[in-house]
Amino acid sequence: MIKKYFIPVLLIVLSSVMTSCTLGKTDKPDWKYLFNGNNLDGWVQMNGEAPYTVMDSVIVGTTVVNSPNSFLCTEQNYGDFILELEFKVNPEMNSGVQIRSLSLPEYQNGRVHGYQIEIDPSERAWTGGIYDEGRTGWLYPLNDDENAQARTAFKNGEWNKFRVEAIGNSIKTWVNGIPVANLYADITASGFIALQVHSIGSDTSKAGEQIMWKNIRIITENPIKFATVSPARVKSYLLNTLTDEEIDDGWKLLFDGKTSNGWRKAYADSFPSQGWKIENGELTVLASGGGESQNGGDIVTLDEYSNFELDLQFKITPGANSGVKYFVTEKEKNNPGSAIGLEYQILDDKLHPDAKLGNHEGSRTLASLYDLIAANNKRENAMGEWNNLRLISRGTHVEHWLNGFKVLEYERGSPEFRKLVAESKYAHYENFGEAEKGHLLLQDHGFLVSFRSIKIKEFEK
Repeated sequence: MIKKYFIPVLLIVLSSVMTSCTLGKTDKPDWKYLFNGNNLDGWVQMNGEAPYTVMDSVIVGTTVVNSPNSFLCTEQNYGDFILELEFKVNPEMNSGVQIRSLSLPEYQNGRVHGYQIEIDPSERAWTGGIYDEGRTGWLYPLNDDENAQARTAFKNGEWNKFRVEAIGNSIKTWVNGIPVANLYADITASGFIALQVHSIGSDTSKAGEQIMWKNIRIITENPIKFATVSPARVKSYLLNTLTDEEIDDGWKLLFDGKTSNGWRKAYADSFPSQGWKIENGELTVLASGGGESQNGGDIVTLDEYSNFELDLQFKITPGANSGVKYFVTEKEKNNPGSAIGLEYQILDDKLHPDAKLGNHEGSRTLASLYDLIAANNKRENAMGEWNNLRLISRGTHVEHWLNGFKVLEYERGSPEFRKLVAESKYAHYENFGEAEKGHLLLQDHGFLVSFRSIKIKEFEK
């Protein structure tokens, strides 16, 4: 489990009223300024050609055409720290602050990569979200209803303030005092801090735009002592692990990374003796020629679920086909193929022919509700990389998410849903997809597909 960091209430009171005593001095954070206000000593520019200058104790980055993203990077690396700074950006410009970032000759010819705290003055308003620059993309986008307040924190055309707490595998952000991101990830433990001027390509209308930063300071001595509790929704990428916040919020692991506990073969009492393996914290269905449930067979949870949020990671291989099914009742005992249920499709859209089949265009592609509703706005990761699946079922309302983005939603049992079922391969199954509760299922479709970090949260309607 991951420990939560907090400052006891008594310590806060004492440090505020006893600043002249020894205790107050001991507990005062030792801020170090990364920018001296006069020049760029301690900083080095990487990748792009956008100029960085100092004017009136402010670092100013200016956009130029035909340049990749530019980064002004600290010469020193930082692991655990609390960072605060102020920034101001033109409403037309995207920018960001890199933390725990790297530039390695062997990685894309020195491309800067790592966690980026987003600066987004657009209508999307994702300032304070966390993007993984040059690697996996969005880790903490602000597109959930729970992020509504966070999207109001940034003030366009004004100076804004970031607070970033990077301690252990926890990264938390605030914008103007409002909590935004609450991320757990262990991709990079240490790296430089950098100020980004985003590429504008060849768009001359955006040339000469400015991004400004000032009052850049950091705590590196015992930062956990000054860490802050964040009420923002936790998003964790830690392998087969729950954070304390997730446990308090009702999350449970469905796969411990070591055993098949909690799972059995569909229509059976035990886990398959072949066709599946557990290794390196991954639950993998093995390749067997592409047949549907012809090797180890599908596996299902021991428990049934009705109102829940499911979160897991999956990785496919070229040409692969699989799926995550829900509301599986196992009523069809003599079904020759996969057990019947609503399916979040897992597929290589480029190489598997199923992507072009189905009664509705795209309804058998990745993240779709198989054979019923096509997924849209998909942002899938490259072949061989892990993707994040999120599935929400509350009452009759269902949502499919892929890598932090909602790709479809629908109402089970609605007239629209029943019409889609009547036009699909499931038309002859009575009340298909309308069971009050059912098992979750990982599909054996004869292709190599891996799963990990499978967790669930149940809630009332």
